[in-house]
Amino acid sequence: MYPFRYESARDLNQLGSGVAGTEFLGGGTDLMQLMKDNVRRPDRLIDISALPSLDTIEFNGVLKIGALARMSDVGEHAAVKEQYPVISQALLASASPQVRNMARIGGNLLQRTRCVYFRDQAGACNKRVPGSGCSAIGGENRMHAVLGGSDHCVATHASDLAVALVALDAVVVTHRPQGGRRIALENFHLLPGDTPQIENVLEPGELIVAIEVPASPLARRSLYRKVRDRASFEFALASAAVALTVADGKIRAARIALGGVGTKPWRARDAEAALAGQPAEQSAFEAAAALALAGAKPLEQNGFKIQLAQRNLVRALQSAVG
Repeated sequence: MYPFRYESARDLNQLGSGVAGTEFLGGGTDLMQLMKDNVRRPDRLIDISALPSLDTIEFNGVLKIGALARMSDVGEHAAVKEQYPVISQALLASASPQVRNMARIGGNLLQRTRCVYFRDQAGACNKRVPGSGCSAIGGENRMHAVLGGSDHCVATHASDLAVALVALDAVVVTHRPQGGRRIALENFHLLPGDTPQIENVLEPGELIVAIEVPASPLARRSLYRKVRDRASFEFALASAAVALTVADGKIRAARIALGGVGTKPWRARDAEAALAGQPAEQSAFEAAAALALAGAKPLEQNGFKIQLAQRNLVRALQSAVG
């Protein structure tokens, strides 16, 4: 380890102005591991775990989840399971019970990639050291992205929850000294481009305080389907969050987001548009799945992800229709 300044915040006003090199500590399940490996080296670490009123789960027409709510509490919450099953399913498919009991919702959205070259300093990684190169492009890339990659980075985003929230048009609520913001989660994470070290739109010192999810008929007919190498404590090779409204055998509206295949949670808007007005049947699902992966660019070892993601999406749509 290395020296850093530790502070414990009891009030949002204690956070002060944004300063580069400041990190926030909630559950710490990702951050502490990266600090021990010298991958993240904050100069100032602010423990926010005691901040009041940020661990609540409220449903009053809109679902509001505090950033410090535990993954396990949200996943098992009765209103979440009934009104937003895709959120509950995504959370309960994540990590392990022990991690879910410690990890917080805000940190889940900000977790870093599981790319081995990011976490092992023996390899080149533009996310970790800008300008050093990307070892994954010509190296071990079975787990990497087929959507949204660039010549500088092909790492996948790790969060299951973020995929579900993107499908439901969730909003990130933040705190900062000059005034908080409301940011559509679909626009929160950034494509790598030539600056893969900048992963989201947060400013230095800006803190996620809540996630808001609108209520809709779509949300109640929703689900999350995840394909992985083992049945638990494993990240997605391909996942799909879907939400539908169906009437008289036809799809009236659809929401689709993909995980495990993109450099950010991947909203498949072309596939959504193709499903609207179509019969809720296999041929429509397959056509939508083809559109969802139409822009995929496989690497040497992960071309299988395209067909896997398409089949997984078709199965998810079939299950959502019931």
